[in-house]
Amino acid sequence: MTRLVPNRFLFDFEFPLRYCPAPPPIDGDVCKWTDEQRVPALGVLDGQPAFADIWVCWHESGLYLACRVTDKRKRLRCEPRSPASGDGLQVCTDMRDARNVKRATRHCQQFYFLPAGGGKTGREPLAGTVKFALAREDAPPVAAQRLVVAARLQTGGYSLEAHIPADCLNGFDPHEHPRIGFHYMLADDDHGQQYLTVGNDLNWAVDPSTWAAAVLTR
Repeated sequence: MTRLVPNRFLFDFEFPLRYCPAPPPIDGDVCKWTDEQRVPALGVLDGQPAFADIWVCWHESGLYLACRVTDKRKRLRCEPRSPASGDGLQVCTDMRDARNVKRATRHCQQFYFLPAGGGKTGREPLAGTVKFALAREDAPPVAAQRLVVAARLQTGGYSLEAHIPADCLNGFDPHEHPRIGFHYMLADDDHGQQYLTVGNDLNWAVDPSTWAAAVLTR
């Protein structure tokens, strides 16, 4: 029988987002990331094992992210004008974890990180932001140049690292507001989509109540 809703939709998830005393250098090498910094692979609850590793940690200087995709056969396809339609990582944050609201607030932001598509040759990584549809109020704009991203392209995959500076995260306050809303969507032409809680059919890009809670933990 076809499942009407994914199992993950039936739960409110919370996971620890670990503090990193020394922020990792953003150079595309993910070997320095640890298992404690790995984002839980919740897809197994719906019979969707992870095809990529995702890591996240925090520091007073902001959030740090990384991913590694392997076993690719198709050519990497990144679309700077439509970042959700090709290979790449999208990350949503809510600095107030207001998961009782169905539309984004000014503390909600969506970032994208592409392993390629930039530069004169199209092989440089890219980063930027996307506005939420139907948002109650938009977050302050963030210049793409403020986001730090690096990638390493290899035969059969890539690794990517990114840094979102603290002053680009509207309302970032680890002491007063250690619980934040968090979601990611990793798209891949070979493997499909890997996401934290829900996919496109349940409007993760519109509805913050579908995200998980990440607790900024020391």
